[in-house]
Amino acid sequence: MALARSLDERPAHLAGIGIGGMIAQVAALDFPDSFSTLTLYGTRPVAPGPVDDDLPDHDQQIMRILFSSALPDWTDRKAVAEHAAAGALVLGDDPDQARELAERMWDRTAENTPPAHMANQMGIVFSKIDCSPRWRERLGTLKQPTLVVHGGKDPFFPVGNGKAIAREIPDAQLLVLENASTAIPSDHTDRIAAAMMEREISE
Repeated sequence: MALARSLDERPAHLAGIGIGGMIAQVAALDFPDSFSTLTLYGTRPVAPGPVDDDLPDHDQQIMRILFSSALPDWTDRKAVAEHAAAGALVLGDDPDQARELAERMWDRTAENTPPAHMANQMGIVFSKIDCSPRWRERLGTLKQPTLVVHGGKDPFFPVGNGKAIAREIPDAQLLVLENASTAIPSDHTDRIAAAMMEREISE
């Protein structure tokens, strides 16, 4: 909220992916005057940890494979990029896209130390957020035009989570990318950007 207001006095379009999508939901609820529209990708309406009975949980086989792999030498740019690509393959994402993103993140990390690189590459995955009180029951009060985008093949937050969010938020638009997983495929960015702009214009 403070960042949005420092950039422009007008309300901002807020977008979040994964745990960032959880943060976006809470921010829009707590500071409704700061955000004009909301886009949520590959997220769920509850905090990290045990989920509500009606929400599909992580694919446990995929999670075991993903989190049993050895961590790379965080000071080795190539090793970090290959680690990201391997994880993308497990999740069903594009390994080349993941490799490129990991390289960009590595390049912009100011401090070439293992803790700094690991925090930039993986910190959000293990973020612990104070999510009390629950926010799912408040989603019906959101008035911002909302776009919910979800990968149809997402094993981390299965698509039922996105559908639940779209049901909870009044007049939310649901866009399911049938062949996508946890990351936004590069060939869908224009489609999603256009859908985001449509929500902004409708507001």
